[in-house]
Amino acid sequence: MDSPKLKVNIAGLELANPIMTASGTFGYGLEYLPLMDPKDLGALVVTGTTLEPWPGNAPPRICETPAGMLNAIGLENCGVEAFIQEVLPQIAPYDLPIIVNVAGKSVNEYVEVVRYLEGTPGIVGYELNISCPNVKQGGMAFGTDCHTAATVTRLVKQVATRPVIVKLSPNVTDITAIARAVEDAGADAISLVNTFLGMAIDIHKRCPVLGNRIGGLSGPAIRPIAVRMVWQVAQAVKIPIIGMGGIDSWQSALEFILAGADAIAVGTAFFVKPSIAKEINQGLLDYMEKNEINHLCKLVGAALPNRRDGRTDENHQ
Repeated sequence: MDSPKLKVNIAGLELANPIMTASGTFGYGLEYLPLMDPKDLGALVVTGTTLEPWPGNAPPRICETPAGMLNAIGLENCGVEAFIQEVLPQIAPYDLPIIVNVAGKSVNEYVEVVRYLEGTPGIVGYELNISCPNVKQGGMAFGTDCHTAATVTRLVKQVATRPVIVKLSPNVTDITAIARAVEDAGADAISLVNTFLGMAIDIHKRCPVLGNRIGGLSGPAIRPIAVRMVWQVAQAVKIPIIGMGGIDSWQSALEFILAGADAIAVGTAFFVKPSIAKEINQGLLDYMEKNEINHLCKLVGAALPNRRDGRTDENHQ
């Protein structure tokens, strides 16, 4: 949806509205985009992309839980070369800002993936996935330590000419420390949160349901914790924040915005309702009209004790 009231600016990226796709849940968009109006999205964040193809984890990979789901996909993807040559030409015609989620088993792999993508047109930014709990190497291991999180960010920034968003893990003691570390290392924006570590047990087989045993919990069940973390990080950093974690309505999207998110990402809800982005945009517009608010930026961080420094209309127009 393209309305002047909904336009947002994330580290120089001009988006028609605040809704992005949460990487992993939307794949490359090829299955979803024919079922919805692409204009309902502000940006398409594609699934985690690695230097070489990754097969992912052994099945079962997904199971439903109360108010959410567990997944242990394991960042299955075709690798950066196949993405550039085969996938990108298929999603480019949808005319959406494309952000590539980047993952790797080593710091060097993150850097090399971005180096490959740098020469590719049609991409507007990168999201560093240092928070996936479903891989044995890389992923969350980089996102739970301030030094390693900062190192990945700093080295990628040395080769990137596009904005770098760092996706944070909630599976830490103090998420604000990680947020400040990646901001100091040059991150242009932060997205949070990724999934929480969880497990389900099959009481009949008496073993874990998922083939990987442990998976990432997403959906409305995690929303109160995710909102709390966005609220904390919004008071700790000055760079833009993309909030996510159980958003399934315009009301829950607004919670994140009021907590300090400049934009939001929707994930699990797309499995239930592919048209959810349209509903969220319309709900936000109706709320703004009812409350005589002329731009979404007026709501960003409105629930914070003190609104974040640098929060001005000019930053969001």
